[in-house]
Formats: sequence, C-alpha cells, structure tokens
Amino acid sequence: MLGEYPIQGRRAAEISASVERAVSDGALRPGELLPPMRELAEKLGVNPNTVAAAYRTLRERGVIETAGRRGSRVRAKPATTGREQIRVEVPEGVRDLADGNPDPALLPPLAPAFGAAAAQGDRDPVLYGSDPVEPGLARAARADLDADGVPDGPVAVASGSLDAVERVLAAHLKPGDTVAVEDPGWGSLLDLVPALGLRTAAVAVDDEGPVPDAVRRALDAGARALIVTDRAQNPTGAAVSATRARALRAVLREYPDTLLIEDDHGHRIVDLPLHPLAGTTRNWAFVRSVAKAYGPDLRLAVLTGDAVTLDRVSGRQRLGPGWVSRLVQRAVLRLWTDGAVDAPAVAAAYGRRRDALIGALADRGIEAYGRSGMNVWIPVPDETGAVARLLHAGWAVAPGARFRLGAPPGIRITVSTLAAHETGPLADAVAAAVGPAPARHHV
Repeated sequence: MLGEYPIQGRRAAEISASVERAVSDGALRPGELLPPMRELAEKLGVNPNTVAAAYRTLRERGVIETAGRRGSRVRAKPATTGREQIRVEVPEGVRDLADGNPDPALLPPLAPAFGAAAAQGDRDPVLYGSDPVEPGLARAARADLDADGVPDGPVAVASGSLDAVERVLAAHLKPGDTVAVEDPGWGSLLDLVPALGLRTAAVAVDDEGPVPDAVRRALDAGARALIVTDRAQNPTGAAVSATRARALRAVLREYPDTLLIEDDHGHRIVDLPLHPLAGTTRNWAFVRSVAKAYGPDLRLAVLTGDAVTLDRVSGRQRLGPGWVSRLVQRAVLRLWTDGAVDAPAVAAAYGRRRDALIGALADRGIEAYGRSGMNVWIPVPDETGAVARLLHAGWAVAPGARFRLGAPPGIRITVSTLAAHETGPLADAVAAAVGPAPARHHV
C-alpha cells in the first residue's frame, strides 16, 4: 500500500492530512488496512507516538477505525468522502428528481423582507455585544413551539439544522460515543456523526417514525444519543404519530440520560400535527429549520432545549461565529409576521404530488412510502440497476446508498416539482426499472 500511496509527513497533523487526502482521492479505499504504527514510524523516520497521534486524529474524525491487534483500516464509509458524492450526474434533457430541493415556485420572495431588515439595521445596528438572538424572532419561535406542545426552554439560533445538531452533539458527547440514527435517514447527518468521531447505531424506520424496539436495542447497547425526525423524514417521508410518540416516550423514560435531538424541518410544509418527544429525557434539543418552507440559502434554524444544553451550545457559539446574522434573523421574522408562506397550501401541494405518485405506483404493483414531505421512498431489489435504468429512460432519482447504513436498497424520488402530467410516465418508468416490490418490511 505504501508503494501505491506513500503516506507523508513529519508531524501528526501532516500524516493525518496525508491519509485523509488519500482517502478522499480514492487512493486509499474503504476497508483498506493501514500500515502498523511502528512500521510507518520507521519508514517516515518519526517517533511511533507521532503516528499514534495521527491515527487517533483520523479515528476521531471518522476516517479510520481501529480493531486492536487487527490494526487500523479505512472505515467502510469514511467521513472524509461524504455521501453527497453518491449522486447521479444529470445529463442534459434528463428530468432531475434527485436533488431534494423544495419547489422554487412555493418559496416566498425574499427582497421585501431583507429590505425591511436592512432598513431596521440602519436604524438599530447590531454591534459586538448585542444579543445573539433577535428578540422578536425568539418570541415568535417560542409561541409556535408552545402551540405545538414543545416544552418550555430558551431559544437559540443556528446556521441551519445540521449546524444545530452538530453543536448539540458536541455539547454532550465525546469521540467514541454512539448516536442512534434513523436508517434510512438524512445522508448529511449520517456523514456528520462519524466526522465528529462518534459511532452510529442504526434504528429502523416505518411510516410512523423510528421503531420503538429498534430504539430500545440501540440504547440498551450503549447509545448515548438519539436523533429523531418528527415529520417529512428524509428519505422516507415518515412522520411520528401520536401512538408512536407514546411508545417512544415510554422507551426513553427507561433511559433518562439519553441525549434526545428532534429535527422538525418539515414545519410549515407538512399538514400532519407534531407529536414531540422533547422533555422525556434530562437533556434534549428541538430544532426547526426554515430551509424547506422559506429557502435553503437563508441558513437559519431555531432550537430550544433544556437549560444546560442551550447554555453549552450558546457559549460555544460565542467562541466561534458569535451569532447568526441578525439581518437574516430579522428578515426571517418579517417573513413569518407577513405570512409570506401559506403553509396549508404548500403542504397540500406537496401532498397532492406525493400521493399521486404513490397511487400511480400502487396501480402498477410498486410499493412506495411517503407519508409527509416532498420525497417518496421506493424499496428496490437492485438499487444500482434501478437508478441506471431510470436515468436511461430520462429520469434522475437519488440512489438509496446516500441514506442507508444497513437498511435494504431503495431509491428516493423528490416530488416537489413533479407535474401532474409527469406522474403516469414516471410511474411507468419506475415499474419497468424495478419490477414488483419485495415483501413489505420496515423501511
């Protein structure tokens, strides 16, 4: 291996960066064994402790894993490569249903809100030492959270859902800890957890959210945190029902030290009620992003949680970016107060497109999932073949490998821009590409 890719460096940081580049470039492949630390130290002319420090850094970043006497090897899904690389290149003329984006036609215009926010900033500029959270935004967010039954707690603002989740995990966990995650689940989250040096424990998902027995197994095996998507789960469209929420709360009460993180990115694009789990455990955080309803480029999410968690998150944020732009916060508040998004109409539009495709697929003997949100998940026997055949037929869909740990193969179709006249031809193409669905199982 050293002949094919000569690991270089004299310091631990240089050695770890050299390995990381090799993994990212494909010169070191998933599962490939790294040289023993003493052997590499001798080759590089450095102290074995230097190589040990480099390997420790790589392990904490989720690039490699170590199995005692069996040595260190590149992780099967190293964090440095990222699931976003598992994507379909969409040729010209092919309909793109793989991107996961909201319908631009359903997003509000931003110019009026930013104009008003800028004018307010001229009158009342935000300077160093200002409150990091726009007071009006905090009040509006808290009122929405109260209405949905989310327990009382302070409000913070992060640069999107993933930023919020990362900050909460970092506030409580240390490298090597295990996080229970939905499988299939959000690909970016499945990348983030090992990138923080944490381990993942897969939790099966069905239409009503995480399966309680799977959650119990993960927590019983030592998982210290659980991340749940309340509605519009990506990629399956699952939404936590009232019955499922009661069952999950019962499990969590058995493990009160679990860090619970809830992601409600479907707020204002989903017409199903929220059934929060927040407050069941000692430490918890509830996150709401504006990306799907108001536009991904706003990069803003509000979060609440127990006082200890929010204090740690806010304190660490002050040492980094300091705050999320108050200009953006004021613009989002203006969008909220002006009613820039007709939430029931948006939810209904996505619901019609989703239900139409699921119904058309059912008519053709294809089982599909999509209880809420803008995605439809279709179990398939041959994921690679299905994606390739659909691409050849003129449809780009997302391969399920971007969203899976151990779950069976599938494909994700984003229906946010799917027109009514496209539904039948798309369903025909899917039926031709995948054939009848396998027996029903947890997705």
